[in-house]
Amino acid sequence: MELIFAMAPSGGEGGGMVSTIIMFGAIFLIFYFMIIRPQQKKAKERDKLLSNLEKGDKVITSGGIHGIIAGIDEKTLLLQISDNLKVKVERSAITQVIAKKGE
Repeated sequence: MELIFAMAPSGGEGGGMVSTIIMFGAIFLIFYFMIIRPQQKKAKERDKLLSNLEKGDKVITSGGIHGIIAGIDEKTLLLQISDNLKVKVERSAITQVIAKKGE
């Protein structure tokens, strides 16, 4: 006697689709919490730093120049780097505020 086993169609394809969607969702969450969210937080902190610049603040530019803000325009700053030397730099070139005015 010969036994014949018939493969009944199993609903495995639908389960595979659900697990794939769950896997993509998990990957997206990992990317969000590890990459996207920290970058957004850093960008907000940088925007806050640049918007709170005041005349008299001691700053460092992205080129490594240390100076004191002598004037502020909408997109540029006048940076005093010596007694008789002032340089106009882009506001976005400021990377760090060493001391606020009056500190």
